[in-house]
Amino acid sequence: MPSDDAILIVDDHEDTLYALENTLAPLGHRIGRATSGDAALKQILRGRVGLLLLDVRMSGVEGLDVVRYMRRVEQTQHIPVVLLTGFGPDPELTAAAFALGVADLVAKPVDPWALRTKIRYLYDAHQRQLALEREIRDLRTLVEDRADLPVRLPRTGPTHLDARVPPQRDTPRAAPAREGT
Repeated sequence: MPSDDAILIVDDHEDTLYALENTLAPLGHRIGRATSGDAALKQILRGRVGLLLLDVRMSGVEGLDVVRYMRRVEQTQHIPVVLLTGFGPDPELTAAAFALGVADLVAKPVDPWALRTKIRYLYDAHQRQLALEREIRDLRTLVEDRADLPVRLPRTGPTHLDARVPPQRDTPRAAPAREGT
């Protein structure tokens, strides 16, 4: 079942938003947009955001501030974030971003194919993680609902898991036949 969680793109430049939307449109996921950190936080807190593609430097609330806030809120702390930067390599920014659990830091201008590939992988991995968490909750509920039922274990059969493993042979295997001899 495909998810309807959006990929939220956040940048304070309309032309960049447009280019990123066109880059990610072939993925087939719903795409949201925000032009500020404040607007991004409002959308994230409303829910249904599966990945955040976020500019680092914006007027008002900057990208790292958005990530700091997200990591403190339980419902948003595991959303994957890819940061975009139009500035050159910055070791302090890189260290701060990865310390906050950012999935990647991408320099502008972006390679559309590489960005699409990263976003597809991160989005899909996050959706699989969420599906596994839902399945675990469902299984725990099922086990808890059945906890009061009497459990009957079979009286025959192995009493230890290792008893079901066939013994290993001590005899060496025959060498494979060589061709042409």
